[in-house]
Amino acid sequence: MKTHNSSQLADRSVYLSIEGMTCASCAGRIEKALNKIPGVQEASVNLATESAVVRSDGSVDADILISAVVATGYRATVKLDRSVNNPRPQDGLPVIMSALLSLPLLAPMLLEPFGTQMALPGWLQLGLATLVQFVLGARFYRAGWKALKAGAGNMDLLVALGTSAAYGLSVYQLTSPTDGMAPHLYFEASAVVISLVLTGKWLEAWAKRQTVSAITALQALQPQVARVKRGAREQEIGIEQVSVGDLVVVRPGERIAVDGTIADGRSHIDESMVTGESMPIAKQAGDKVTGGAINGEGLLLVHTDAVGAETSLAKMIRLIENAQLAKAPIQHLVDKVSAWFVPLVLTIALMTWLGWWLQGASMETAIINAVSVLVIACPCALGLATPAALMAGTGIAARHGILIKNPEVLETAHRITTVIFDKTGTLTQGKAYLVEALPLGIDRERLLQLAASLQTGSEHPLAKAVLKTANELQIQTLPVATVTALPGRGLSGRVGSLELRFGNSRLMSELGVDLGALAERARSLELAGNTVSWLAMAAPQKRLLGMMAFGDRLKSTAYPAIKQLQELNIQTVLLSGDNRGSVKAVGQALGISDIVAEVLPADKAYHVELLKQQNHHVAMVGDGINDAPALAAADVGIAMATGTDIAMQSAGITLMHGDPILVSAALDIARRTYRKIRQNLFWAFSYNLAAIPLAALCLLNPQLAGAAMAFSSLSVIGNALLLRTWKPAGFVQSVRH
Repeated sequence: MKTHNSSQLADRSVYLSIEGMTCASCAGRIEKALNKIPGVQEASVNLATESAVVRSDGSVDADILISAVVATGYRATVKLDRSVNNPRPQDGLPVIMSALLSLPLLAPMLLEPFGTQMALPGWLQLGLATLVQFVLGARFYRAGWKALKAGAGNMDLLVALGTSAAYGLSVYQLTSPTDGMAPHLYFEASAVVISLVLTGKWLEAWAKRQTVSAITALQALQPQVARVKRGAREQEIGIEQVSVGDLVVVRPGERIAVDGTIADGRSHIDESMVTGESMPIAKQAGDKVTGGAINGEGLLLVHTDAVGAETSLAKMIRLIENAQLAKAPIQHLVDKVSAWFVPLVLTIALMTWLGWWLQGASMETAIINAVSVLVIACPCALGLATPAALMAGTGIAARHGILIKNPEVLETAHRITTVIFDKTGTLTQGKAYLVEALPLGIDRERLLQLAASLQTGSEHPLAKAVLKTANELQIQTLPVATVTALPGRGLSGRVGSLELRFGNSRLMSELGVDLGALAERARSLELAGNTVSWLAMAAPQKRLLGMMAFGDRLKSTAYPAIKQLQELNIQTVLLSGDNRGSVKAVGQALGISDIVAEVLPADKAYHVELLKQQNHHVAMVGDGINDAPALAAADVGIAMATGTDIAMQSAGITLMHGDPILVSAALDIARRTYRKIRQNLFWAFSYNLAAIPLAALCLLNPQLAGAAMAFSSLSVIGNALLLRTWKPAGFVQSVRH
């Protein structure tokens, strides 16, 4: 069958849901089996999300992957998308039943310190323990047997062996002659251990569901239907039937179904769940809106720009899913440990039994000590340490508009010593306005007409400022041909018979145009923080036609953003292609002394590499196409989602509403998440290193060992869930109108 091949996406990956995993050893065994398949390039199994990502050369059929998983003793199904599984809720009935059946067995031990002596008849103890052992505990035998058949071990095998030993010893004691003495039974040990493990797994499943709550919440934001206006008629259709170009009607209080541009109406839009911006934002005709946001008081008619997988919400979910499905580099150490962990524990348990027996202890003492070793040595905590922290950290970051692309970012962000900022659109609003237009040899209206014609259709902030001014003055643009972008300098094009150049002083120098009488005025405008552009004619003759100066206001949170980083002893650098005067003015206003101006896009990456060679750990913050090489070259690239898709694809972190105050917050949550991973791994390793010797030395009975085992997994997940209380320190919401 080839029917599953539809799940192989453009990146030649197959996404599987895995059922039956109980510990890191399970995940490691499945991963090993998948990686052995010819054509598989990399397989990654995530215990916390109960899923696997298999990247191949395209020749591997999904049925082969499923067969490999089944051969290791687990169940697998293909997912038609890469969405993270919401771990299945565990049935609480077995937990309740095992507790009710185990309590009578445990009661004599609990009442003894209070002077109450009681003991259930041995055959009644046998009946209660048998129900717990072989009915409620059947799952451990099934999973342990599958692992044994596959030539490996897992947590279920340890629990099955340990509790069976305690149960078997009790049956032996009960059926052996006792010369009138009451037999020493351990039924309560086996029953209580199974009850504790079942309880632990139930709580663990609940906690794992909390770690993927961010994904669940985001998925719930996508409306399933949209009200579309086609002609004079409105109709409700499924979201999958909406096309780019459709006009979508959004009533007050409704969620916006698509990414688009407001064609008619005005309202306040609540984008808090999508971008992290808590204040509703005033929107009117011509403004962009994001699918999943909530419309306020106005009726809107939205022109659809993106649907389905291309919407901002879908891309956001995909980024989080990719991060949560991926495996952090530090996890590879855990995988290596897990591979030999269970065989090592079995060896230690055998040595414990032999050691006590050879030292003269009774057979039952030797067995009970060995049982304690088997029960307490659970690799669950090791397997959950990294993914639980990763999911909790990336989830809470997303709630505040910070998207972490992959786990590698977490391991790099805590070392950042220098943050480089682009200027336009990153620290400034990127909404340039025309400050001054000075013609030379032509009138001002002709200067604006030629400049606007040359920049018709451009999305550059300076182009928008020119076009806005021309529109306000009702200046008609002229047809333009052969427009070519000149990276880092400007653009060229032909308007009628004129070959024009519009750009910075470098472009004029290359063209050999004398700036003449306008040079001094340009210099003073630049010193005041403005960006100066020139319009020149290259043919039929070469001469200057005029100068334009543009201003750009700083973002309201730019100064506190820089201040926060400097308080963290992180060096800040301003790197821009704008003129030195403009860049210096912004640097002085923000308290950035280290500035680099008039840099070509290709040279931005060079400056990043230069700092890295000087032993700086560099984060680059930008939003434009020209920032993409530098974002990719940095140790951590941080892109503004208000910028270009290319910038976001090149970055490891994306800030959903382009607020520079979130730069320090992004580094903070990345550091905290990585710290949680290290804490979890430390406690998981320390727990086993300390607990196994205690059990072997008869300092822990099986009941305490079972409780400790359950507690170890819960403590790891609980520690990770503490990240959900995180909020960006000193976060200042900007109110945009």
